[in-house]
Amino acid sequence: MGGLLGFSRAVDRINTVIGRGVSWLILVAILVSAANAIVRKVWSVSSNAWLELQWYLYGAAFLLAAAYTLLENEHIRIDIVYGGRKRRTQHWIDLLGHLLFLMPFVILMIWLMVPWLERSILSGERSMNAGGLILWPAKALLLAGFILLFFQGLSEIIKKIAVMRGLIPDPHAEATHHAAGEVMIDQTLLAETGFASADHPATDEMIDHPLDHNRNYTDDDAARETGSGGRPATDTRPNGGPRE
Repeated sequence: MGGLLGFSRAVDRINTVIGRGVSWLILVAILVSAANAIVRKVWSVSSNAWLELQWYLYGAAFLLAAAYTLLENEHIRIDIVYGGRKRRTQHWIDLLGHLLFLMPFVILMIWLMVPWLERSILSGERSMNAGGLILWPAKALLLAGFILLFFQGLSEIIKKIAVMRGLIPDPHAEATHHAAGEVMIDQTLLAETGFASADHPATDEMIDHPLDHNRNYTDDDAARETGSGGRPATDTRPNGGPRE
């Protein structure tokens, strides 16, 4: 198992470097888009190649970072039964999901894309738009993204088995713990937002916080202000009225 865990760590490092690196392509795509818009408006010059370059950059960031997103357990889930189960049951769901759904789908896509990309390269396939770019680099990004996802899927399966056997700690234990229903609430921040006020319909909890301006203003409040040596309040609010 030690050799497999070493392989898993290597895959994780590679996909981490790639995923973090390609995230900068989003900024490049924004700069290309801005430059294209300025040139088009000022000099009335543009090209479909600039538009397609933006699509290439965004597609590269999305596809090449998919494996890194799986590594970080950040893919969107539609949770029906997962969150309320014990952690060991969640491990089994993840493992079976990788083995029965993720890996067969990724293998199928790689198998179909290899001849598809080969035909595009041999034919010199180009965009149908005037002045557009060649298409095989975009198709190569699709294949590369699924290859990276394939190796990351293997890494996740190895780590999942190791976690279930107690060989390594669970890398996503804390995130899953919160997702399972235990939400940590900062009471101070809650009070500052005003949502902890008795005046707010979301709660009937009364928190006397200096920044909670929505709490009820009562006769006791007025008595404390006048009896503490401070200047009496000049406004007249009805009992229980909200503080402005």
